[in-house]
Amino acid sequence: MRIAGPIKFGVVIVLFLLMGYLAFQIFEIKIDGNFKSIFARSQDDAQVRTTKSPKYKCGLAKPCPENHFAFKMASGAANVVGPKICIEDKIIMSSVKNNVGRGINIATVNGRTGELLDTKVFDLWGADVKPFNEFLKTLKEGTIVFMATYDDAATKLDDNARKLLGELGSASISNLSFRDNWIFVGAKGIQSKSPFEQHIKNNKDTNKYEGWPEVLEMEGCVPPKKEEIKP
Repeated sequence: MRIAGPIKFGVVIVLFLLMGYLAFQIFEIKIDGNFKSIFARSQDDAQVRTTKSPKYKCGLAKPCPENHFAFKMASGAANVVGPKICIEDKIIMSSVKNNVGRGINIATVNGRTGELLDTKVFDLWGADVKPFNEFLKTLKEGTIVFMATYDDAATKLDDNARKLLGELGSASISNLSFRDNWIFVGAKGIQSKSPFEQHIKNNKDTNKYEGWPEVLEMEGCVPPKKEEIKP
């Protein structure tokens, strides 16, 4: 009987140690699993961060070459939403800024420095075309022009206006008609037709909106003028 006591005590000690060992093993496995899970999530997060598309100026799909001017623009949507012009990551004209209107919306930029010079709206449905023509004549050599239509921009266009716009590099201006959508980037003194131009006809069979064609969108990189802007 005296021996049974120590044996029982020994058995209890062994069981206690065994339970402790098993508990430690389970705890270690759980901790190791948690660390692996955390590490895996960290790797996934890092992968998401590295694969996430970087943001370029004006939301362009790719960056512009050095010294080029990034732009993104859209024509108006019917007579409801005005056009939008972004240059070098700044919204220059939009309905939110409340500086757009019916007709042709224009932003002018110094072609050498990228400095914004002016914004204008010319109502070419209900107003006279003469102020528009005079404005085009006053543009300085090397000035870059960004133009977007809203509602209607062709009713009052005359041959003189179309000629002046053609001299800025437009190839489609001769065909711009009632309620057509048109977006264009040109320059005073350009020696060829601009690569930045889109035009869609107002056609009842293909119009996206009743009485108006779909919105036009365009983005790109405009090279700078290397020579000094003439006064």
